[in-house]
Parts: sequence; structure tokens; C-alpha cells
Amino acid sequence: MRTVPFQPLDPALYREIVRRALAEDLGWGDVTTEATVPPELHASGVILAKSQCVIAGLDVAAEAFLQLDPGCTFDRQRKDGDSCAPGDVVAKLRGQACAMLTAERTALNFLQRLSGIATLTRRFVDASGGTITVLDTRKTTPTLRALEKYAVRAGSGTNHRAGLDDGVLIKDNHVRLAGGVRRAVQLMKDAGPEMPIEVEAQSLDEVDEAIAAGADIILVDNLPLDTIREAVKRVNGRAKIELSGGVTLERIPELAKTGANYVSVGALTHSAPAADLSFELEPA
Repeated sequence: MRTVPFQPLDPALYREIVRRALAEDLGWGDVTTEATVPPELHASGVILAKSQCVIAGLDVAAEAFLQLDPGCTFDRQRKDGDSCAPGDVVAKLRGQACAMLTAERTALNFLQRLSGIATLTRRFVDASGGTITVLDTRKTTPTLRALEKYAVRAGSGTNHRAGLDDGVLIKDNHVRLAGGVRRAVQLMKDAGPEMPIEVEAQSLDEVDEAIAAGADIILVDNLPLDTIREAVKRVNGRAKIELSGGVTLERIPELAKTGANYVSVGALTHSAPAADLSFELEPA
């Protein structure tokens, strides 16, 4: 695993994504806004938290407004990674009313999605008690991986691989096609990657094979709690252990006590509910 510092996203990672999202929503024009709001009208607005959440994606939301009105001001009252309670003001805006109305849904879609991921991640991290590292997975929305993994970091989680080129992970299909755990690990070593070798084990026999083959990390997948404890005992510190499969928020405390190093949670990105946020506008 590589710990990625929590720092602002490079705009190059989201500027084009936001442009495409706005184009998708706008089509040939915002027929409602164009008919009901004078083009010269300016307005002020606030983004409000309506549920307990962890904020992520403020820069992405701001980009949506700024692409339609470069003169729009987006005054952050909170920063990514902050916890918010219902009623908290997340950001204040001022600019062209029509542009803000047109950008509203796209901005909120990004902000609610990323804040939802950050919120769920923080819950898993808090439940771990700091005794096991909570990882994300590659189960992300196509084209939004960089944003969603950023949201995991905002929620205090840790990123696993950013992509297939970012780490070795020999999964069950690799094992079967290579002819077994030991063979798969040896082939990987022969290839000479300059990164740790992680291999999935679906039984204690495969755990033993992975240890004997010299794997750096063993992914213990979908095994009962007692079997996980036995796997940790057998490994005895000779490799790191990652847990996966059927990981829920309720199970995190017991998994954290097994002695494993990591737990990977696909739900952080594929099943996080959107945070409840709203945008309210008034004539300026």
C-alpha cells in the first residue's frame, strides 16, 4: 500500500469531467431558467448540510459553477475532510443567477456523491479503533476513480491500488490460470516487479502456500473469523495480512481484533449513500 497525502486534487483530474457533466445536463439549453430568470440578475446562495456528513469535493463543485460563470465567488465555510452537522453552511456563493441555477445539480451531484463516500469511510475508520487500516478497492464509478479515492482520503481512509499498474495483486483467477498460489507468486517474482507481491488466499492451505512462496501481503478472502485468526497465527508476521469479503460496518470491530493489518471495503465507493446537501438562492 502507498499512503497518499491528503491534499487538494489537481484540477486536471476533474475539469474535463465537470465539463462533460454540465454538457450532459444542459443539452440544448436550460429551458426553465431561461424562461423564468432575467439574464442580468445576480444572486447569492448557500450550500447547506442537511445531514451529519464529512465534506469532500468542494473544489469539484466550485468548478461546475465557475465553468458557467467565471466571475462567480465560491467562499468555502468548511474544507474537505471536515465533519458537518445539519444546518451547517458549507459554502457561500455569489454570481449570475442563471449560471448558478444551471450548474446547481451538477455541482451537488459531485459534492453529495463524494461527501457520501467520505462520510461512510469515516464511519469505518472510527469503528476500526485505529487498530487496522481501512482500504478502498477498484470498485469505483468508471472515469471517477481519482475523485472517489480522494473522497476516501477525505474520510481518513487509505487508498489501495489506483489502477492495475499501481500494485501487484494476484487474485483467484490469476491463481487458477497460473496453476496455483506458489506458481503464481514465483512467476511474479521472475517478472521482477519493484513492488510488494500480494496474493489472494481462499483457504488455510493457500495461506500456507503463500507464506512458503514468499508473498509480501496475503489477502485473506471471505474466510470465517476463526479461520482468519488461525491465518494470522500461521503467518506470524512473515507477511502483511489483508481481509476482504463480506466486510460490514458491524463486523469491523471484531475484524480489527484479529491481528490483521488491513481490511479492504468495496462498499466505501460502490455503496455509499449520497450525503444530504442543498443549495438555496436569493436575489443579490
